[in-house]
Amino acid sequence: MKKTFIIGFLALGLFSFNNPVKPNFTLNGTAKGIQDGTIVYLERQEDNKGLKAVDSVKIIKGSFTIKGNTKEPAVNFIQIKGLEGKIAFILDQGNINFTIYKDSIAKSKIGGTPDNEALQNFNLYSQKVQRKMENFQSENMEKMRTAQANNDAATIQQLMGEFELLQKELIDYTTTYPENNPNSFLSVLLLDNMFNQPEVDFNKIKAVYSSLNSKLKQTKSGLLIKEKIDNYKDLSEGSSAPDFSGPTPEGKTLSLKQAMGKVTIIDFWASWCGPCRKENPSVVALYNEFHSKGLNIIGVSLDKDDAKWKEAIAKDGLTWSHVSNLQFWNDPIAVLYNIKSIPATFIIDEKGVIVAKNLRGDELRAKIASLLTP
Repeated sequence: MKKTFIIGFLALGLFSFNNPVKPNFTLNGTAKGIQDGTIVYLERQEDNKGLKAVDSVKIIKGSFTIKGNTKEPAVNFIQIKGLEGKIAFILDQGNINFTIYKDSIAKSKIGGTPDNEALQNFNLYSQKVQRKMENFQSENMEKMRTAQANNDAATIQQLMGEFELLQKELIDYTTTYPENNPNSFLSVLLLDNMFNQPEVDFNKIKAVYSSLNSKLKQTKSGLLIKEKIDNYKDLSEGSSAPDFSGPTPEGKTLSLKQAMGKVTIIDFWASWCGPCRKENPSVVALYNEFHSKGLNIIGVSLDKDDAKWKEAIAKDGLTWSHVSNLQFWNDPIAVLYNIKSIPATFIIDEKGVIVAKNLRGDELRAKIASLLTP
């Protein structure tokens, strides 16, 4: 189950407002079809506390203006009372313009400063690729269903390959933008998002970060990337799995080293994760077959509710070791392992070296069998 968000990766590193004597930014908005008197909120992210409204004005004669002061660029949001959706933009010094459409907040336009012009172009390109992906899925849905019903592996592989090319088009754009635009604050945001990719290209992140404008490196978002670089753990196959410890269902503390066998599966899951629960019976069967030969499993749950976590363990018959900090996606173990979707698994050998990742079903059983069968 993927941790979904549309523009969530842009919501990091927001800067606190001052009480300005002389404003250095102005937000000018045109509200298409929105009734006069409707309140417009300027929102920013508070660390681990969600969005907070820091200013508000009313729409008058189809427009609004907000003035203030900021020391560095940061992502903020415009929220129109009574309408779903928010408009993300980069709050920086200068005049920032908005054209907001009542019936389609997602199509609203931003501009006025170089950073917001860049973000607008990025949004337009992303929307274009997303439409291509949606059209492809719609046009090929019946073909995929027929192929699945007939176990037509060649057609399934072909369709998945074509769809992956569309995904790659957007990924390539977002990963090459920072190296081509070292003076753009958008590059900082996209570079930070590269840590969220399933396979993190750490060397590229380091190289691109070193090429960024020095002022961008000193922003809160830039310093956050530096911190991630300094604390990054290589999770590729052949690397040592980072050790960790966490609370067990019994209230004790268990470490990875204590839970290891000849082969160990680190299983990231949660009681609320449908795909995880669906996979559990096959993992139980695998554990029952190979535990006596040296297979251990340590489950790391992204639950928030202690009772639901324990209930799922009992109901699914998960008799192996478990830990959880009950902090959802902010679980420090999940953060350490860069977990962005679950189920997620790491297979490690008796020395703690990662030998495989994210295998399921027959592939997982075959790998375990090859490691534990003489």
